[in-house]
Amino acid sequence: MIGSSLRIGTRGSPLALAQATTVRDLLAAAHPQAPVAEIVVIQTTGDVITDRPLADAGGKGLFTKEIDRALLAGEVDIAVHSAKDVETWLPEGITIAATLKREDPRDALIGADSIAALPEGARVGTASQRRQAQLLAHRPDLDVILFRGNVQTRLRKLEAGEADATLLALAGLNRLGRADVADTILEPEEMLPAAGQGVIAIACLTGNRATAQALVPLNDPDTLACLQAERAMLDALDGTCRTPIGGLARIRDDQILLQGLVAWPDGSTLVRHQMTGPSGDPVALGKAVGTHLRTQIGPEFFDQLD
Repeated sequence: MIGSSLRIGTRGSPLALAQATTVRDLLAAAHPQAPVAEIVVIQTTGDVITDRPLADAGGKGLFTKEIDRALLAGEVDIAVHSAKDVETWLPEGITIAATLKREDPRDALIGADSIAALPEGARVGTASQRRQAQLLAHRPDLDVILFRGNVQTRLRKLEAGEADATLLALAGLNRLGRADVADTILEPEEMLPAAGQGVIAIACLTGNRATAQALVPLNDPDTLACLQAERAMLDALDGTCRTPIGGLARIRDDQILLQGLVAWPDGSTLVRHQMTGPSGDPVALGKAVGTHLRTQIGPEFFDQLD
């Protein structure tokens, strides 16, 4: 039973607010006698800096660090994140306590019916090293340009002719009711998603048992296990936003199939590996896939990131 209103920390983008509202509504349904949770909007550095890649601005933690500080300071009780934006290594004292059931993790291509159908030399807007590497691996002739901003901003840039095409997470489009803008959905074999894509992660203080218990009804165990496998793979690869990495875990018959990918940003080298392991030990599976990929890509890959 929740004794007081939980404060939900979130970014202020339309997508972030939609996700926080979903969590608030689920909390209300799970604990009908408790006070309604309060949504607290926190502006993050990532929302302010939009003129350069995340890697140059300080990493994907730009979307979470201010919310983490608020959580550690007791200004909010839980934090709602797109799991793909959460840094590989959480600040001490914070844990992912629950994950909602995963939305469709695939990427949507907007502006063409397929990657192959893009005109020669087409400008494709993205801020993702992962998407850039996989695009260029398929089509070295493409001109990949920087596209930052929330979903609505990137769609406006595309409509204004700043690029010929762009890619967005289908999960975000679904949550915003904008799946209609997708010209095609890219299968993981063509465009492996980011680790955590499509997952809403809810974080709280590690020792806050009451809050963690309140989140139990919201948690989807299969999604959490898949996220743990994907994040363990990132850990083995020292994965940051400067590292083009893709990862997707799926549970089939009590087994987790984890697909992983690591690539040079220019798409010249792209290696994949997949393994299956028991759903009860997702971290071991993630580490195994990450270690294998690290060996395949070679030490020079990591040297160039220093």
